[in-house]
Amino acid sequence: MIRSRFLFMAVVVLAAVVIVGGTGAGIMRHILSRELPTNDTQYFYIERGSGLLRTSYLAQEKGLVSTRWHFMLAAQLLGMERSLQAGEYELGPSMSLRDVFDKIRQGERYFRRVAIPEGLSSKEVEVLLRQSFGLDTKGLVAPGEGTLLPDTYFYERGDQATSILKRMTGKQAELIAKLWDNRAPGLPFDTIDEALTLASIVEKETAVAEERAMVAAVFVNRLRKGMRLQSDPTVIYGITGGIALGRPISRADLNATTPYNTYRVAGLPPTPIANPGRQSIAAVLNPADVPYLYFVADGTGGHAFATSLEDHNRNVARWRQFERKSRP
Repeated sequence: MIRSRFLFMAVVVLAAVVIVGGTGAGIMRHILSRELPTNDTQYFYIERGSGLLRTSYLAQEKGLVSTRWHFMLAAQLLGMERSLQAGEYELGPSMSLRDVFDKIRQGERYFRRVAIPEGLSSKEVEVLLRQSFGLDTKGLVAPGEGTLLPDTYFYERGDQATSILKRMTGKQAELIAKLWDNRAPGLPFDTIDEALTLASIVEKETAVAEERAMVAAVFVNRLRKGMRLQSDPTVIYGITGGIALGRPISRADLNATTPYNTYRVAGLPPTPIANPGRQSIAAVLNPADVPYLYFVADGTGGHAFATSLEDHNRNVARWRQFERKSRP
């Protein structure tokens, strides 16, 4: 009798274990397969050095699971409790918790990007990097003017801003080295630094790609003739050091004594005034074969070019007439 009762109880306990285990597995399958409770794209960031417990708390805070234990149990069930790759992951509203773990397992991290427009000064690039979400800006200092290549740069959350600067300087050095070897003969400058200085002026003078080689030719022709460059952007740089002037340039600005005022100082400024892009660098190293010595805005976003001062003055008069008509 006692033996029969013992066998009966053993069967009951075994059955209970099977039932509970099956139920638990079913619950976990449900937790892993149901869609995330969000209607928007969100970003799940696992910091470097985070363990399972800390990541589980974050998953709960982000609403990926209703309780951290679900995330912990799911990680253990999938054999990932020790292989949660650090990084940021982009999660969509139709994804499940299993999809989240699959992304982490496969290392499908989300890369952010920062676009550096042509013609920004190094100070402006520094400000842009400081405003870029997720970058560690510790130790960030504006580099030398003209040493960065404007482009779109991708990074991961938590990356050092200084590492992006290194990529910018490396790409610029690589580009200028290639272009320098194929430069036109007889240019009125001897070094890469001088080429970058002139390229930065071209960059600031026109945003029209088709004009850059002609604008470069104007400055190259003026240098050959010993004429002053008379570039407004150089004057502004001498006053602000690379920050926007915030107002129209004045006669007093043109008369200001700075090493960058190319109305008063002959030749090139001592350094670039911005970070030029590929097209401006290429234009300076291979300027258009034109005799122009002057240019002025033409009211369409481009410029009118002239060889003689007389023609240039007529273009200036047309520009001033356009300005008057455009005023409210």
